[in-house]
Amino acid sequence: MKKVLSMVLVLMLTCVLCASAEQTLVIGGTGPLTGDYATYGTSVRNGATLAAEEINEAGGVNGILFDVKMEDDQADPEKAINGYSILVDEGMQVSLGAVTSGACLSLIEEAQVDGMLVITPSASQKECVQYDNCFRVCFTDPMQGVYAADFISDNAIATKVAIIYDKSNDYSVGIHDNFVSRAGEVGIDVVTDQAFTSQSNIDFSVQLQAVKDSGAELVFLPIYAQEAAYILTQAKSAGIEATFFGCDGLDGILTKIGEGNTDACEGVMLLTPFAADAQDEKTVNFTTKYKEQFGETPDQFAADAYDAVYAIKAAMEQAGITDLDDPDLNEKLISAMTEITVEGVTGTMTWDAEGEPSKSATAVVIKDGAYVAYSAQ
Repeated sequence: MKKVLSMVLVLMLTCVLCASAEQTLVIGGTGPLTGDYATYGTSVRNGATLAAEEINEAGGVNGILFDVKMEDDQADPEKAINGYSILVDEGMQVSLGAVTSGACLSLIEEAQVDGMLVITPSASQKECVQYDNCFRVCFTDPMQGVYAADFISDNAIATKVAIIYDKSNDYSVGIHDNFVSRAGEVGIDVVTDQAFTSQSNIDFSVQLQAVKDSGAELVFLPIYAQEAAYILTQAKSAGIEATFFGCDGLDGILTKIGEGNTDACEGVMLLTPFAADAQDEKTVNFTTKYKEQFGETPDQFAADAYDAVYAIKAAMEQAGITDLDDPDLNEKLISAMTEITVEGVTGTMTWDAEGEPSKSATAVVIKDGAYVAYSAQ
């Protein structure tokens, strides 16, 4: 009896020691999980969760497991700050920032005071990485404008381009301004430049009539999918046959436009570093697992978040983190970010001291209700 009791005590002690040795890194982020832009936040949460699950299944980093938590900020800056505070109370030690730029700009003020590593998957406004502790996976707004103009020119897609953009949105304005500047340098003629605001983002009849009258071969849409869904359905009714071309904000358009209107998206192009139908091993594995777990094809937001979590893993490994109670944890992780290379599903990435990623851009085109990699004819 005493022998049995001793064995039980040994087993209990072993369990206690194992439990105390196991540590979990809480990775937190905020994003719109409800409302008009919920598709973005949901994709980020799904992509980050999938990456964490894979890392944990492989044993974590030096035995440290990852736990992803997301708070709904509805793309609102104040709610993002509240969400950040909740996550800190729940033990967050690394932040995915916020999904949208406006919310992220508010959140990083708190993270900068805390000295916490922030690596946002999708907040593309330049100022979102203004502090030394902030990094991003997506392209910055100015670079998306430049890349879009270069891609259209390099692939001879169009020379006469119309633009419809949201002048009340920093994301849209940033891409628009840099596209216009670059367009003149690469031989693109902006034949009409049409704006709207958040107060007039449902009826686009005036803008589309101007596009039709301009003879544009392509319509550049540096806007979000919600507004683009209205534009595309109304453009179809107006008989506009120009190609429509957007950036990362247009991802999710198939969901926003609805199953009955997907034909209005036929031929729409998106500048992106990720194509779900790419045949490299990493993309195939990611896309297959994502579809199995979430029942849909991953978009760029999901891919960026997936890569963000793997970037955190790489930083942990580079910094040699074995104890989350290390008083220099934040400093070590931030320093490691400029020393790592991540071969992700959105490309092979390194980061500079400004927090910007270095990777290449490509495009996808919507065909028969699905994204496929663009191929020049």
